[in-house]
Order: sequence, then structure tokens, then C-alpha cells
Amino acid sequence: MTLTDLILWQVADPFRIGLLVGLIVTAARTQGAGGLIVPLIAGAVFIAAIIPMTLKPAGEDVLRQVATGIVVNGLYLALYYGLRALWQRR
Repeated sequence: MTLTDLILWQVADPFRIGLLVGLIVTAARTQGAGGLIVPLIAGAVFIAAIIPMTLKPAGEDVLRQVATGIVVNGLYLALYYGLRALWQRR
């Protein structure tokens, strides 16, 4: 699987999207007690690591999947918080 295929597979993964939605909701609810940035980073890394451990495609290196998963999770979180900032500014 090429790097582009791996990234596209991770972007379209409904399990990843569902976990990220849960992470965003949980981080928003617990923001007063524990902040926002550290829980989001820890959750994004956890999601990036847990998915290759459970849904490993044949012949793919786990470290490569985790690294690209961190990038994809970061892109999703940046997209969400960017759109949220635009919405609140409106």
C-alpha cells in the first residue's frame, strides 16, 4: 500500500471519525477540569495507535500506520477547531 493509499484509507475510516468525535465531545466536557490541548493530543495519539493494533491491514508496518494516523487525526482536529472558530466569529 502506498503512502497516499494509506492516508486516504485512514481519512475515510468511519471508526477513526467516530473515535475523534467522541474525543472532541469528551474534551469539551472536561475542559474546565483538565484543559483542552493535552487531552486532545493524548487522545489523538491514542486513537492513532489503537486503530492499527485492531484493524491492521495485511503487509503494513504498524509504526508507519501510527505516524500517518497522527497526521490524519491532527488534520481532522485542526479542521474541526478551525471551522468552530469561524462559526463563533460569525
